[in-house]
Amino acid sequence: MDNLDKLIALAFFEDSGLGDITTESILSESFSGMGAIVAKENMVIAGIPVAKRVFHMADPTSLCTSVFTDGDNVTKGDIVFKVEGDLLSLLKAERIALNFMQRLSGIATLTRKFVKTLDNTKIRLTDTRKTTPGWRTIEKEAVRAGGASNHRFSLYDGILIKDNHIIVAGSIKNAVEAVRARVSHLMKIEVEASSMDEVKEALNAGVEVIMLDNMNLGQMKKAVKYIKGRAIVEASGNVSLDTLNKIAATGVDVISCGAITHQACSVDLSMGINQK
Repeated sequence: MDNLDKLIALAFFEDSGLGDITTESILSESFSGMGAIVAKENMVIAGIPVAKRVFHMADPTSLCTSVFTDGDNVTKGDIVFKVEGDLLSLLKAERIALNFMQRLSGIATLTRKFVKTLDNTKIRLTDTRKTTPGWRTIEKEAVRAGGASNHRFSLYDGILIKDNHIIVAGSIKNAVEAVRARVSHLMKIEVEASSMDEVKEALNAGVEVIMLDNMNLGQMKKAVKYIKGRAIVEASGNVSLDTLNKIAATGVDVISCGAITHQACSVDLSMGINQK
């Protein structure tokens, strides 16, 4: 069982693991049913494959169809998803499928707003690790559906030396040397810097990426000018729709934004179910 199946299984258990009193009282025998998920507002849809997996786990014989794919713009009133299967299973899976799609579509919709707001298309907009525990993979898929890129997925697939690492190591130089002695030469090393002194130390240590952490616009401009293409420059902290293009104008290469996941609001979807 992969992580998504485990996540869906947990969702089923917390919702109907001890039974569904209402539905099981009403349905005394098996019936076929059909359901349709409808957009109640304009949005960027995401989570369609997840919803399909939810219904298939509830009823392996269910038939799921959609004219949309993740990343499509949908309009209020559009039927974004249809499913046919066992009626009891549809009723049990309804809220779980909606919860996944509403949350993931909310992330995709907010991400699309950031992407459209960013004037400089050469700058890479990425997410962060500020995701819902257990949901990281699917939330990062929703970010891609919205048109942005992913930062590292976890602590194992990218090196980022942060302020607490530097404190523990004693200096940026010590931290970089310790990491470089252990990892493959194929891996880039990124260092978080919150001052010009740290920018200079990171550059002198030969790192490939420097993250300008919570710097003001003037500090970022100064840092970019000093680095002068000798490392990839990432801006992080205080990124919003209002500040996005101001940060981009400093000349950074990457802007990482936690808001596109942790500040996204679920969109409004509903599901109607009928006996077939």
